Amino acid sequence: MSELVDFLSNGEHPVTMTRYTGGEELGERIERGYVLIKFADTRGGTELGLRIDPSESDLSEADFTAGQGQVRLVGNLTLDFVPVVVEVMVDLISLEGTGSLQRVQAQDTVEA
Repeated sequence: MSELVDFLSNGEHPVTMTRYTGGEELGERIERGYVLIKFADTRGGTELGLRIDPSESDLSEADFTAGQGQVRLVGNLTLDFVPVVVEVMVDLISLEGTGSLQRVQAQDTVEA
């Protein structure tokens, strides 16, 4: 069992997307389908690369040009050999928010 997956699967955790300069750059990365998300409350922080699932994500409240609103990003990945779904809510002004992991069955994940 992975202690990291156990920890991040238990409740909401603070996330940051400080690799990006603002909402407009984040919007470009989302359009490309891949973002970096940092879970800030692990030892040293845990940065994960997330391939976004557009059918599960919600960008309807985002104004990327103005850098306002929020986005809900969802995607699958494997962390410490454990397939998980990552879900985060991020504010475009601060590029901060909350996120969590949920374990899934191996056959339910999408590998790219």
